[in-house]
Amino acid sequence: MAEHHPTASPAVLALDIGGTKLAAGVVAADGTVLSSAVCPTRAPEGPDQALKRLIDLGRQAVASAGADLGGLIGTGIGCGGPLDPYTGVLTGPPHLPGWVDVPITELARAAYGHDAVLDNDGTAGAAGQWRFGAGRGSDHVVYLTLSTGVGGGAVFEGRTFRGAAGNGGEPGHVTVRSGGRRCRSCERAGCLEAYASGTSIAERAREGLAEGAGGDSALNALEDVTAADVTAAVRAGDPFATALWEETLDLLGSGLTSIVNLYEPEVLVLGGGVTRAADLLFEPVRRRVAAQAMGPAAAAVRIVPATGGEHAGLLGAAAVAFERLT
Repeated sequence: MAEHHPTASPAVLALDIGGTKLAAGVVAADGTVLSSAVCPTRAPEGPDQALKRLIDLGRQAVASAGADLGGLIGTGIGCGGPLDPYTGVLTGPPHLPGWVDVPITELARAAYGHDAVLDNDGTAGAAGQWRFGAGRGSDHVVYLTLSTGVGGGAVFEGRTFRGAAGNGGEPGHVTVRSGGRRCRSCERAGCLEAYASGTSIAERAREGLAEGAGGDSALNALEDVTAADVTAAVRAGDPFATALWEETLDLLGSGLTSIVNLYEPEVLVLGGGVTRAADLLFEPVRRRVAAQAMGPAAAAVRIVPATGGEHAGLLGAAAVAFERLT
């Protein structure tokens, strides 16, 4: 349990549902995380037990913040899609097997006695960066998280973009290579996610090594190569890792260029584990987008790291609660 601060300003309960962990926290209107708690999702067990843990986790977070449920504005919930943010139903997220047509906001309302809203975690992340984080003060913000997959969302003219069916703004499924690698999430070929997620970077490295393309790469000595291993090898001057990373940067730059040309954001926020590569990622991507994007769009955009750290998911869920319940 994180350090907590008694709440005196308007606050919401935020719930973040991931494939590996559940998180809950109480967040004030200025973005201060007053308390937080986490526990494993254990997704293969199905939704019933996990949802019970999630509801209990929310109660723990409220108690730790020195708050009471009746004094909160409501609950915001972020989860990977597909889902329906308007009815509050998880329709079948692939990272949560068996979670089909789960009426999550209805369950939260019944448990907590106040209103609740649901949004795609990428959409929530964009709202969180706009309201509390790296996009604060800007009217046009696009957010991508480069993690297990590639998710994201957008805020245009100060309004969170959701699309006609509530799952709009999927930057990870921009096509960057026609007929390319199969995307694990959507099964289409050539998605940005199939090249720029931490999972795909690691998979491409393992495939290359298995095919003998690694030569005398130090990665050959590792039993289970990760994206972090790849970037560490790049820093060490490993030719195989460097070539793979350059391909990743080229395709990421291509995808971001398309997004920048389409939306012309003021701020393009990048988060997720892959961005821990820091200078190996941000400056090369900025150069590519500056060179490839249309002039006005390239001049308008700043590409910056996400803020919020371990609380980014909670801040996103809180942001959509403040947006939709106030």
